[in-house]
Amino acid sequence: MWGVRPRQKIVRADWAGYMRSRAAAAQNDAVKAFFATPVPAPQTPIADVPMVALDMETTGLDERRHAIVSVGVVPFTLARIPLAHRRYWVVKPSRPLSGASIAYHHITHSEIAGAPDFEAIIDELLPAIAGRVVVVHFRNIERPFLEAAVRVRRGEGVVFPMIDTMSLEARLYRQSRWARFRRWLGRPPVSIRLNASRARYGLPAYQGHHALVDALATAELLQAQVATHYHPETPLSALWC
Repeated sequence: MWGVRPRQKIVRADWAGYMRSRAAAAQNDAVKAFFATPVPAPQTPIADVPMVALDMETTGLDERRHAIVSVGVVPFTLARIPLAHRRYWVVKPSRPLSGASIAYHHITHSEIAGAPDFEAIIDELLPAIAGRVVVVHFRNIERPFLEAAVRVRRGEGVVFPMIDTMSLEARLYRQSRWARFRRWLGRPPVSIRLNASRARYGLPAYQGHHALVDALATAELLQAQVATHYHPETPLSALWC
């Protein structure tokens, strides 16, 4: 993950209806199949929801000027994380790597020299997340980058419901009365970055900025958040965005 920059908030009151309308209108076969796979109903208890943690490393923060270099996905439920089904791809970015991005995610020129374009993984990636609720840590990276990457290559993008573990932390540590009181006292805000968030739940620190490791870290974080602040019967609609 890179730093935070503001983006327009996307709110879908009826994700199921949106997905159906996109399936009916889609022209690309992979995009149509993705949207035709229904997501769980909003009233589904979170314990019954199939999920998939998604993380991407990019060459920067702006999907209009930067590109994806790696993608990691880890399917899971509230009860277990079957790592045997994890997926990881390194892709050749459409824009050159910079020294800053290499230092950040440690993917080098030699690693991407023989890597495929993002186009080559779309038909594997979309089925890997279809029908599951995607879980990310800071959707303002994953959502616009994935939408833009698919749109450029297939003529239409993909936007879908997500659970954002950073947003869940923000509710508690940036938007609560306690958080506002801290600001009033002039205290620095509590960090809601991935490793800082994990530490609050006693989860181990992982080496960050690797798409597969960060996807696993995000899946574990959501499990801990639900166990601490929610309940297995909490409806999906209370968590997704």
